[in-house]
Amino acid sequence: MIASADIREWRGQSVVDEKGHRIGSLEAVYVETASDEPFFATVTVGLPFQHRLVFVPLDGAVVGPGYVKVPFPKGQVKQAPSIGTDDILPAEDEPAVFAHYALTYAVGSGGERRLARR
Repeated sequence: MIASADIREWRGQSVVDEKGHRIGSLEAVYVETASDEPFFATVTVGLPFQHRLVFVPLDGAVVGPGYVKVPFPKGQVKQAPSIGTDDILPAEDEPAVFAHYALTYAVGSGGERRLARR
């Protein structure tokens, strides 16, 4: 797993898929609230003046010179749940993000949300 301090330095860098195809630019990191470890990244995708942010898990991601490589195909990432470039992920939309990547979703013991933007 990529350390929090390290991944923040990659904001604005290219995010590429498992085959090296560019997906977009890393916009933000979402950490898992229970551990404060990086869990998802948002990636800026879309046409000029029609950008949106899609979510991609960071588990298995590799940092290279000028890019972050994620272990998912470009098509899957671009079809992931998205938010506007000035929006935040609503708590009720978190399960859909996890489901898109076949990840198990469970709220905290006190009902708290699973992800927080850093």
